Amino acid sequence: MARRLEVRKLHFDFSRVPRVWCDDDPRMTHVVNGLSAVFPAGERFFMRSVAAFEDRLDDKQRETLRAFYGQEANHGRAHQASFEMLERQGYELRSWLGWYERHAYGEGVESLAPANLRLATTVALEHLTATLAEVAFDPDEVVARMDPAMRQLLRWHAAEEIEHKAVAFDVLTHVDPRLRLRILGLIMGLALLGFYAGSAANHLARQDGLRGVRLRMVAEFLRRPAVLRSTLAYLRRDFHPDERNNYGLAEEFLRGLEPSLDQS
Repeated sequence: MARRLEVRKLHFDFSRVPRVWCDDDPRMTHVVNGLSAVFPAGERFFMRSVAAFEDRLDDKQRETLRAFYGQEANHGRAHQASFEMLERQGYELRSWLGWYERHAYGEGVESLAPANLRLATTVALEHLTATLAEVAFDPDEVVARMDPAMRQLLRWHAAEEIEHKAVAFDVLTHVDPRLRLRILGLIMGLALLGFYAGSAANHLARQDGLRGVRLRMVAEFLRRPAVLRSTLAYLRRDFHPDERNNYGLAEEFLRGLEPSLDQS
């Protein structure tokens, strides 16, 4: 937890985002909309999973966690605003969101896992998002061909995922460093993310009469060798997120954000 985190509050104007906003491709638009749909409740789950172990940490570690919570909460609020955008575009999402929160959290799947497994699942998903975050800054990738407001949202989110990528991992290492727990968390995290994000994407795509969106989502993950390499590295006993030094990508982007920060 050596890196200092900054909590940034940004405002995004989604009023001009069209229904098909990603690379003129409706299926790819729904792939990203599906991922976005799981983020707000997912971010709150991450915070709960880490907070369960705060009493085992020292004051400096808890200070880092407060910044981590601030970043994650702001990500959730920003993606929540994009739900209103989808509704203005004519999509119905609220019924799916209600089902998702009941099924995945509270007395749903979350209640069935012990606290250390919930933390390990959070760590695995934080690792995955930090790996995928690099895609957001690749000029040859699909993010470069998104609507500007959505591109800015995803790049800001990606940059801060890189910035705090080791926080939850370091908590897990401190409280329960067993490799088998980390692997179980990875299996659970991948399964749950694929299921719920795919379900959200299908829910939206069906409203446009589209099929095959879940398969498109899986293909987008699998076609990137960096994701597989990063996942295999995660299985090593001596793995640590800092061994992949992608902090420079985040720092360059975040420096350019300063003039547009919402200080309200």
